[in-house]
Amino acid sequence: MKGIANGKRLLAAGLILATAGCATVQTTQSGTVGVERKQFISSLVSEAELNQAAAQNYAQVLSQARQQKALDTDAAQTRRVKAIAQRLIGQVGVFRADASTWNWEVHVINEDEVNAWCMPGGKMAVYSGLIKRIQPTDAELAAIIGHEMAHALREHSREQVSQKMATSFGLTVLSALTGVQAVNDLGGTLSEVMFELPNSRTHESEADLIGVELAARAGYDPRAAVTLWQKMGALEQGRGQPEFLSTHPSSTTRIADLQAISERVMPLYQQAGAGSRP
Repeated sequence: MKGIANGKRLLAAGLILATAGCATVQTTQSGTVGVERKQFISSLVSEAELNQAAAQNYAQVLSQARQQKALDTDAAQTRRVKAIAQRLIGQVGVFRADASTWNWEVHVINEDEVNAWCMPGGKMAVYSGLIKRIQPTDAELAAIIGHEMAHALREHSREQVSQKMATSFGLTVLSALTGVQAVNDLGGTLSEVMFELPNSRTHESEADLIGVELAARAGYDPRAAVTLWQKMGALEQGRGQPEFLSTHPSSTTRIADLQAISERVMPLYQQAGAGSRP
């Protein structure tokens, strides 16, 4: 009984230490769409360290794609994706000024997956399967890329890694009692967060808000986010759930929310010169 009591005290101490390393922050400006939530992020997971881990993971993904002759194989497709991304990148300063200096990078990976993602620090990939199966317009593709960029701007991965780190502190203390080693690997944790764990409803909502505003400011019709998710829903019903939707849940409620968000940012789209945009 005494050993159990000591174990509980040690575990509590570990959790207190983990919590003490966290701070409530606002990673981005609110923008026109009004992203106001304060985030709980650990000072033990620095932005620089996570960006470095992301860059290393990204280099591995690109290296593997290159070896498989699956990296940027369609020149026209790659130019299209890069052009859309560049217009969106030009708007990121609205949400955070420092993001304008990030080393943004985007590539197209020739795989059948309906997928796209953006790592911390702006390392992006779009899968050719998404383009072939969804057949998005430029505005719909901007909605996808803008949504993924929003996850990076908002540091959602860092927030999730912080939560996992806090848990691992408790496990580390517990391992001292059980003899089971708990190892924290930042790169491995980031990979798990990026490619295996689903995004929370809150994270998805924030990415929708920011992504739609980025698209509107870049001159892409924000209403394309609605038609995009309608296409995603049809694909899900017709052929089974795409990889993209395994971490990006869709719903009729979400589509209704996107319709409201789109109307809110329509003036930004019009100011950007809607008549001259594709």
